[in-house]
Amino acid sequence: MDFSRFIRDIPDFPKPGILFKDITPLLADPTAFRSSVERLAERYGASPVDAIAAAEARGFLFAAPLALALRKPLVPLRKPGKLPYRTYSLKYDLEYGQAELHMHVDGISPGQRVLMIDDVLATGGTMAAGCRLVEQAGGVVHGCAFLVELAALNGRQKLTGYDLFSLLTY
Repeated sequence: MDFSRFIRDIPDFPKPGILFKDITPLLADPTAFRSSVERLAERYGASPVDAIAAAEARGFLFAAPLALALRKPLVPLRKPGKLPYRTYSLKYDLEYGQAELHMHVDGISPGQRVLMIDDVLATGGTMAAGCRLVEQAGGVVHGCAFLVELAALNGRQKLTGYDLFSLLTY
């Protein structure tokens, strides 16, 4: 399936000069959405993955059905104050400031192989932080998978050393 047919360009969002890749048309088409998750499941179905992790919020949209398809636990990486139990935390820099991710201390056991999922690889900051958070807990990042990669933003540079996979690259 040509997933690019379901990605809409939105100029000047969220600020002037940015060309936003909107995935909501893909989410609105059950066949395309299912197919994207199935492609990820095909890619990682035979991999030695113990858990699926994703940062909120759009990463959850692909990580949850993928975790179900692969019959693996889902580990949410959330903003501060969103997880009710004790957490590991990591602050990191973004293009426009700082952010922070949290993960329950029992979300990943030492040595577990974790597949990281997000909707878009842009500058790589959030995914790099998620990988470091998993490693802080003793987990091993098996790979990072995305629906869309924006190659011109060089996000791969922040993820050197990790196995990366994208269904679409712009």
